[in-house]
Amino acid sequence: MWPSYIAPMTPDDPTQPAAAQLDRREAIAAMGAALGLLAFEAGQQPTTPTIGRTSMKVTCVIRYQIDPFQRDVFKEYAHNWASIIPRCGGHLVGYFLPYEGTNDVAWALVAFDSLASYEAYRARIKADPEGKANIDMVQSKRAILREERNFVEVVEGTFEVPASQPGSR
Repeated sequence: MWPSYIAPMTPDDPTQPAAAQLDRREAIAAMGAALGLLAFEAGQQPTTPTIGRTSMKVTCVIRYQIDPFQRDVFKEYAHNWASIIPRCGGHLVGYFLPYEGTNDVAWALVAFDSLASYEAYRARIKADPEGKANIDMVQSKRAILREERNFVEVVEGTFEVPASQPGSR
């Protein structure tokens, strides 16, 4: 059975936040939109998939189910990674908290040159004292209820395509 802190929430309990589930297509669409929004630089023409000067061949998309009452804890956790992830070899694209809609799903995007680069990064993260402390902090406060990792690649020609101005072609 589920531990009480991750038990499924029921609609007949008004003290519990409403649980929202994204299906696979909605999750992939959200990941793509987030990746595109973060990487967009005003005035830049579409190019090969890169972020800054780093070639981005593989992006790790992490979907978190968070305790909505621990949002500030998760925000601190995400902020702490901003210095740790780059130091350990990952290109931090960003962390995303729920804004509208579901209140218990957050995302992180971290890019790598290859899966081998990701594996080396994971080893460095596990050995990093600040990384360990950050994981211990969020676990002790039970802010993250579930975590999923998926690896995606950019479809060339679809990354960093700027919005068209209304009425222009």
